[in-house]
Amino acid sequence: MPASPENPDLDALLARRAFGEVLSRTQASLRRNPRDLRAWHAQARAAFALGRLTVADEAIERAMRLNAASHDLALLRAIIDHRLGRSDAAIDRLRGLIAKGAPNTVDATMALAEVLHRAGRRQELQTLVTSGGTWLSDPRAQIVTARVTALTDPTGTADRLEAFARSDAVAMARRIAGFDAVRMLDAAGEYRRAFALAEHLHATTGEPFDVDGVIADANAQSALLARGKPWFTPRAPAVNGVALVVGMPRSGTTLLEQMLDRHSAVTGIGEYDGINTLGTAVISAGAWPTGLAMLPTDEALAMQQNYLSGIASMRRGNTQWMFDKSLNTWHWLPAVAAVMPGAVCFHIMREPRDTAVSLFLSNFHPKNVGWTSSLESIRRIIAAERALVPQALQTLGIPHESIVYEELVADPRGHMERCLKRMGLAMEETVLAPESNARTVLTLSHEQVRKPINRSSIGRWKNYEWAFGAEWD
Repeated sequence: MPASPENPDLDALLARRAFGEVLSRTQASLRRNPRDLRAWHAQARAAFALGRLTVADEAIERAMRLNAASHDLALLRAIIDHRLGRSDAAIDRLRGLIAKGAPNTVDATMALAEVLHRAGRRQELQTLVTSGGTWLSDPRAQIVTARVTALTDPTGTADRLEAFARSDAVAMARRIAGFDAVRMLDAAGEYRRAFALAEHLHATTGEPFDVDGVIADANAQSALLARGKPWFTPRAPAVNGVALVVGMPRSGTTLLEQMLDRHSAVTGIGEYDGINTLGTAVISAGAWPTGLAMLPTDEALAMQQNYLSGIASMRRGNTQWMFDKSLNTWHWLPAVAAVMPGAVCFHIMREPRDTAVSLFLSNFHPKNVGWTSSLESIRRIIAAERALVPQALQTLGIPHESIVYEELVADPRGHMERCLKRMGLAMEETVLAPESNARTVLTLSHEQVRKPINRSSIGRWKNYEWAFGAEWD
């Protein structure tokens, strides 16, 4: 379909990473023509790039109804399935594409390798590599093969990955390979080399991020909260069975989710994008944050229903509770209190220097979580979160529990009993064995949570003590 003023060149916008513009344009286009296959496909790609997985899921589903035979749509369908935790479905679809010899077989094989890696299916990943094929000549295959050789030749693998990361290859591939090398170097005790490589990756593959804007918004919320009482009343009815994590990435959020997900009455839904969508909707309504008292109840109810309908498809059986591990909830607590009253929050905190090291040495999205690119920006965001969250939870009357990661590790039973009591649930022994959770973990903690609860990451920052100044004390 040719581009026109009414139907712009969406591929060009996607190539420029103008994902927000693609979303707005496709939404307008699809209101006029709900059978516009090109618009649904572009919307799915843009929403996925922005981390809005529920939007991407619906868009790719609508696109496939219009053209189920498309190899490109099938590949994107599999990738979105994987990100939503449907790894078995993703693997089956990707293997089907490969077996057909589809035009995008190389991309499908790369995607299959990533799914197998994240799902911890190491033997299948090794079989994929040893089976050979032309896909191995693709530069990206170096990352896949390295994940196989990492167990038998960690030193040589780290060297090869670092060389690739410092090459002129595509930025995203260099970033993935580089942070795999950083992780291996850290494990080998080569701390300065790991830190230097992380600095290089942030400098060469990162993107600008408005840290000041995040801080200013947090300060604006704090000024309103300083009055000592809410400046609005709930704009929608109370919700039941919704729990939200509140905290920084790499602060124990995945461990907490995996423990609770082992309970027969709880479904962990990973990093669902519903709270971000809710926050964006409140902003679009002109209600953030000072105007929440004026948010029309019908609009608030529509926002609430949008969130609840999104999580409904992820419910496991007839579980009573849904546990949302969105890492941006700390920033949207007034919106949660206004639109989702009754939602329970679990605020988890960790030694900030341990959190900082883990953030800086990890491959977070360079645009969405760009503040992880320096220790100074990390320190400022953690400080803002630490100042804002307790004040917001208390002043807004949000039902909550506060958890210190180090104490959770030391006394998992006591903390689980407290959390479950807050949810009105009885203790179950299964929550003490998160390593037995069969659900695919898509966060950067996917390897750690496959091990029994342990203290190995506590005090990790001392390996990088030379990188921290007195401002961290």
